[in-house]
Amino acid sequence: MLLRTILAATTAATALLVPATAAFAEPTTTAAATTTATSTGSAEAGTAEAVQSAAAAGADPVIVVGGLIGISIAYEPIAARLRADGYRVSIYQLPNLGFGDIRESARALSSYVDQVRSATGAAKVDLVTHSEGGLVSRWYVKFLGGAAKVDQYVSLGSPQQGTYVANIINFLGLGSCAGIVACQQMSIGSSFLADLNGGDDTPGAVRWTTVRTWQDELVRPVDNASLADGATNVLVQAWCPLRIVGHLGLVLDGTTYSVVRQVLAGAAIRPNCFAL
Repeated sequence: MLLRTILAATTAATALLVPATAAFAEPTTTAAATTTATSTGSAEAGTAEAVQSAAAAGADPVIVVGGLIGISIAYEPIAARLRADGYRVSIYQLPNLGFGDIRESARALSSYVDQVRSATGAAKVDLVTHSEGGLVSRWYVKFLGGAAKVDQYVSLGSPQQGTYVANIINFLGLGSCAGIVACQQMSIGSSFLADLNGGDDTPGAVRWTTVRTWQDELVRPVDNASLADGATNVLVQAWCPLRIVGHLGLVLDGTTYSVVRQVLAGAAIRPNCFAL
């Protein structure tokens, strides 16, 4: 019953969460200097965004891979941003909302990727993943032939090395996560994670990027959302110290999206701290 309460609260939070815009101290400058700096910054940002939007025209199709309890509609905000930038986008909702075996979800994702490739004529796809979806996608790439079919991989708040939150739920479920297989697999020290992270955790020619936030309530410790072996790991607050972004907020936050669009466009990663 306690686990059901926790999960229900998490689901409710999805509907309530909105992107947070950080408050910045006003610099001591003249109005003219402030206007000039703002105009210059806006012009540079506009130029970069125009280049990135142009790159989307011939880009791979993008599949947004949801997380645990992640119904498709929860990912429409980030999908809409991608579509507005010119990408062909679809949303992959995990089977049984991600409660089952992550390896089985990865097999289902493999079939879905092939459907998207067939429908679009694309040789490869880009994966933008959230939470558990990042683990599902990595299993697909590492063990199910996805390395030949995925170009870019971006994870938002995925417990790549597990999370103590799952360990706590495991404890509250008297050692079994109340029968939720995915919870057991996301517990730090699980055999699933040992297999996933053993050897090269970023195989193939895929460009691997992770995004994490200090305010992540579900991935603890926060650095467990990172990968090794040549991955680009972005901590939102390393660039934007006052930006407040929660676990669910990663799919809504403008700064986080600025990283996603830069990765997909093959551009240098310079998060926009003021993006809405």
